[in-house]
Amino acid sequence: MKHLVRFLPPVHEIQKAPKFAELLEQYGIDHIELTKTVKDSLDGIRELILNEKWDGPKPGDGDFLVAFFDKVKSELKKRYNYTLKPVINATGTILHTNLGRARISDNAMKHVMEIAQYYSNLEYKLEEGERGSRHTHVESLIKHITGAEAAMVVNNNAAAVYLILRALAHDKEVIVSRGQLVEIGGSFRISSIMEESGATLKEVGTTNKTHLYDYERAISEETAMLMKVHTSNFKVIGFTKSVETEELVGLAKRHEHVIVYEDLGSGALYDFSRHGIGDEPVVGQVLNMGVDIVSFSGDKLLGGPQAGIIAGKKELIDLLKKNQLARVVRVDKMTLAALEGTLLDYVKGEESIKNIPTVRDLLSSKEEIKERSEVFVRELLQVSDRYSTSVQEDISQVGGGTMPDVELPTYVVVLKHKDFPTEKVAGILRTENEPGIIVRIRKEEILLDLRCVTRNEEKLVLEALSRI
Repeated sequence: MKHLVRFLPPVHEIQKAPKFAELLEQYGIDHIELTKTVKDSLDGIRELILNEKWDGPKPGDGDFLVAFFDKVKSELKKRYNYTLKPVINATGTILHTNLGRARISDNAMKHVMEIAQYYSNLEYKLEEGERGSRHTHVESLIKHITGAEAAMVVNNNAAAVYLILRALAHDKEVIVSRGQLVEIGGSFRISSIMEESGATLKEVGTTNKTHLYDYERAISEETAMLMKVHTSNFKVIGFTKSVETEELVGLAKRHEHVIVYEDLGSGALYDFSRHGIGDEPVVGQVLNMGVDIVSFSGDKLLGGPQAGIIAGKKELIDLLKKNQLARVVRVDKMTLAALEGTLLDYVKGEESIKNIPTVRDLLSSKEEIKERSEVFVRELLQVSDRYSTSVQEDISQVGGGTMPDVELPTYVVVLKHKDFPTEKVAGILRTENEPGIIVRIRKEEILLDLRCVTRNEEKLVLEALSRI
């Protein structure tokens, strides 16, 4: 087989083939780049032939160039296609961490595109004609929504926690209940981030019970902060006791050198409990209790881009803004644009808030989803007879380490292909469509939860299923 190497066509002959010119146009690359890919593909085939592993047409045969250009095209897809791609989330998990958490609203997206395409007043005061601060663009909105004296934004909530501890409690003690020493995704631990910040962790209470007197006994001249961490990614139930925010605020007031910081994690600006969904603390309500400073995520319940939002007393926020780390963890113009677009919907009121996909999807009723699912099944059966189908009750998840004990009643479209295994169908949906479609599998059946699927995306899913 090794003698076939001598029949491999030279590069200059391949460049004359019509397919070469076709690929140049299709991928918008120049002659040099395509030639490099051709050479790499030839080297790869040569290696396979020498190792007697080439199973394609023999060099010199009429079909060889067809197989060769298929290999070149496959390599071009790897090199010149985006690896970060949109997908359709039919899993029913709203804040799916693996799928990018919150989708931003149309208003936010338009604002991002506008700011990305043009120069902007990111750090420029238009009226005064002088340098400004990037903090100002969303600070007034956060203050309006939460009632905070001041606010700032960093690149995520982990950065917010670190900056607050580093700037306000370096070389000082921070008292935290043992029941709140959480670890979230990526092995991010409160205890570890505190150690990195230079603050000294002082644990009080036990895993399931912490009392106010535990905090009282722990306060000393070295105490800078009482820290409360919202355990958004787990729940302790049963024989438990925790100290309420108001109690911590009252205790801190008796010690002038001690502040109260609450890491709210999920960042609810909307009261979902009004609709019977969880008991997530609303940022504005927590600040109204007298907490000095809070931090929370932008891409969870808030429904915006990844960001860490810090709000609270002006004197503390000013210290954070002046800290050298503030520049290290600052956000870019696109993040600020997406956040500004999202926050404006909160400012406008109840109806505008429902423009935010996260809020809208959380509030979708199971009756609405059932109706959509039944219509979806009817439409699928009109374009394909290859599936057995049904609509069944099920549960959606909030996701993103948020409201772990909350189950959202839903309906799912249950599918089973008459010819292909379920895993294969799911793989085709995932890899052979633009955008890819992510589904759940249970008991050899595909489950489509339309909670997070838009009407336009429904059409794409129908088309993808009909092609299998």
